Amino acid sequence: MSTTITLVRHGETGWNALGKFQGCSDIELSNDGVQQAQYLSEKFNNKFDFIYASPLKRARKTAEIICACSNKELKIAEDMREINFGEWEGLTIKEIEANFPENVIQWRTDEINGPLCGGDLSLRKASQRAHKAILEIAKRHQGQKIIIVAHSGIIKAGILGIFDLKMTMYHKMMLGNTSVSKIIFDDNFNAKIVTLNDTSHLPSNL
Repeated sequence: MSTTITLVRHGETGWNALGKFQGCSDIELSNDGVQQAQYLSEKFNNKFDFIYASPLKRARKTAEIICACSNKELKIAEDMREINFGEWEGLTIKEIEANFPENVIQWRTDEINGPLCGGDLSLRKASQRAHKAILEIAKRHQGQKIIIVAHSGIIKAGILGIFDLKMTMYHKMMLGNTSVSKIIFDDNFNAKIVTLNDTSHLPSNL
């Protein structure tokens, strides 16, 4: 029997709208983000067995909205918190490129580690953390349908870890706010991607 892990990015925040790296900075959902989460809740319509969320406010609030019309208890997955981007948090990509040009090149081109300026230190470390967390949840609820509400960076890092991809693949994926990415594990916990970055539940103005 297959185990379904649905990885959901949180709704929009004010920093998302400004293009700022959030990382572990604990930013609230914006009004638009709350609306996005409500549309997402309608998409799931209580058709899941368990739900987990990153401990950060934006992910927890998104998950709470999904849970609102269900009888499911929200569980916190500490290791699905966003990548800690260190000195880059609070800056836009243009500001990061201007202030850390050599570091950005390494981050984008290093296939093995994807080093960062502080925080989690590398994409590799984040991918190992997320891979372990996702697999532990899948094994805990084998044969069930599980939602994990987290963040773009850590979801992408988790996918890199699960499928043993080069760190440069991180930069070739885009995950929109409240996007849905589904992975199915077989009985031996071999994984397949079913969907990636599905935002079909959102109206065009969100």
